[in-house]
Amino acid sequence: MPLLKKTPFPLVEPPEDLEPKDLVYQVRYTKEIFHDYQEYVNRINLYRQRIWTCKISGKANLTYEEALVSERLATEKVQGIPKELVELALHIIQFSMLPLKDLADTISAKLQEHKYVGDELHARRGDIFFPCKILKVVGDSNGKTSYEIRWLERNKKVSETSVVNGDDLIRKKKLCSRDILKSFIRESTYRRDPWVLHERLAAKHGISSDPPEELKDKVSVLDGVIIDKKRKTAGEGDESGKCKKKKVEDGAEVKDVAIDNDKQVELIKYPIEDLLVLPAADDPVFTERPLPSREFNVPMDCVGDLLLVWDYCSSFGKLLHLWPFSLEDFENAISRKDSNIILIVETHSAFLRLLLKEDGDHYFAAQKRNRKSKITLLNWTEYLCDFIERIGTPDLSASTSTIKRGHYGLLDIQVKLGILRELVNEAVETLIFRKKIDEYVGQRQVLGATLRGEVLEEARKKREEKERSKSEDVANGVSNGHCMVDSEGLPCKLVSVNKHSSQNGEAVRKHKSEVSSEEDHTSDKSDNNDSETASKKSGKGQNQDAENETGTSEEASKQMKDERRLPTEKRSKDQRKEQLNREMEKRVIRTESLGKDRYYNRYWWFQRDGRIFIENSDSKEWGFYSSIEELSALMGSLNEKGERERALHKELEKFYGRICAELQKRSKDLDNKVAVDEAVVRRSTRVRAIPRENPANSYMRYVNKWKED
Repeated sequence: MPLLKKTPFPLVEPPEDLEPKDLVYQVRYTKEIFHDYQEYVNRINLYRQRIWTCKISGKANLTYEEALVSERLATEKVQGIPKELVELALHIIQFSMLPLKDLADTISAKLQEHKYVGDELHARRGDIFFPCKILKVVGDSNGKTSYEIRWLERNKKVSETSVVNGDDLIRKKKLCSRDILKSFIRESTYRRDPWVLHERLAAKHGISSDPPEELKDKVSVLDGVIIDKKRKTAGEGDESGKCKKKKVEDGAEVKDVAIDNDKQVELIKYPIEDLLVLPAADDPVFTERPLPSREFNVPMDCVGDLLLVWDYCSSFGKLLHLWPFSLEDFENAISRKDSNIILIVETHSAFLRLLLKEDGDHYFAAQKRNRKSKITLLNWTEYLCDFIERIGTPDLSASTSTIKRGHYGLLDIQVKLGILRELVNEAVETLIFRKKIDEYVGQRQVLGATLRGEVLEEARKKREEKERSKSEDVANGVSNGHCMVDSEGLPCKLVSVNKHSSQNGEAVRKHKSEVSSEEDHTSDKSDNNDSETASKKSGKGQNQDAENETGTSEEASKQMKDERRLPTEKRSKDQRKEQLNREMEKRVIRTESLGKDRYYNRYWWFQRDGRIFIENSDSKEWGFYSSIEELSALMGSLNEKGERERALHKELEKFYGRICAELQKRSKDLDNKVAVDEAVVRRSTRVRAIPRENPANSYMRYVNKWKED
């Protein structure tokens, strides 16, 4: 049975209430039966993931069906080991402490030396070795074993018999490869360190299941199973049998550990496979995931090609010399039946110009047909037909006759987007595009290094500033403070006596309240200049206070300047980071999806459009979210205990602000369009707006401002 995370995966038991007339869903390769279609689909999707491991060969990253096939093939290879050698190999395996590789090599070496009746080897005849077959073991003579053999010809026909010594027999080929022996070891044992054979297999070959003396201090036998002595048995140290909790480590959540009847349930460390996540009492309240809108002007199976072509044109518009256009305009233009829509013409012409610059097959094909060097509104279909004939795709070649007659707009949308998809594929292979990608990669590396350097420099400055402030605080405390004594005669911390300091004013007032009334009286007289004697006594103090006041005012002024400068510096640093991130985003290499949900639906966000597009797991259905409320509901429906939904939630949080800004901008644009449409409807029929001015027909006003002369 294939392994999931190195553990056997139990199959679903057949329903108990199954009736012969019931309609059910059955998994072909596991024979599991489901009443509910969604459960069936979930199980199929789980089996299709590359998370399974072949139990016998150890191959990982397989689907469940591939793991089954791998186990079947590995079993067939293991069964190819001669039966006479199986018992010898099992004796070597039992209670061995060697690693898997070393154990396989040890078994291989022992099997090479072992000889048995029926074994085919090579025996020495003179100075040459010839193939032979052992008929029987004759016996020992002078400590050496002799064998009666028959010489074999090339077609393995028996010619004559002889008796030879064991030293004259050699085996030129290995009986089994290391991989086969590894599979044999895995299939024969149920644990390692030490390796222990299955009890039934050991009993069949008369192999003892009791651990040897040298291992008795490490392992013991419990109910016929070998366990480690140092491993704590279930229930020890916890007689109550209640659940234990484990702290969160490295951001991974850990579920409770339940101990019941000497059985300890294995810890579940989140995140795990999404389909294995079960509802729990500590789960938050998940919102209901909104249904995505599926209002497209193109067929559902064409949405993927539509997004692919538009994203490429938007990302590499400068390379194509093609002014950007919105996804709605492109969608409306591609679904129209007009043949010379400027947006469509300029898009095809931009790709064809790029291919002709390459001086490749398309360039020489155009030269042979004496095409004009400039692609225009009148001859762009000629170049397009040459391209279609050049790539030789049968589904697209049938459309050339329609294009040549000037009826490009009458083509099916699938054909139009198929042609553009092939143009994108050809453009990606050009040397011009590859150089641009290499340039972008280099620039992104430089920008990334600059950004990392600034972050490290900022962190270093913060550490230095923190250390400097600590040292200054200590120095100021020693120079401006004095030791206070509490009611028990114990020293208190140092406090500043600068009465003009706003930070230490409270401490000074507290200190004044604790000194004697006589000193308070003297201080009052010195402040009010009521007594000449008190004035003389406090003269030095007043001079010192004046100096402190002057110094304090200068420090306060400096501090205010620093406080005004710090927000400005912080804003400039944040703006610098945003600028570097924007520059990196401008150098797009390819658009990555935000992630997948529990059922492998993929989520895409194109910052030039704002909407979040949802691609079904089989890529046959598409939808989109176009409001902030839908985005919030989507995030609230994701269970972060699952691996995929946790990663998706993290990406949505990362881009949440920008996605909301784009959605809000898009919502305002739609409101403006609706307002304009309503204004057009309210007008009199005599002053009705020209169709080209209608926002829905904005694609008809497209102008390529980056067009090459």
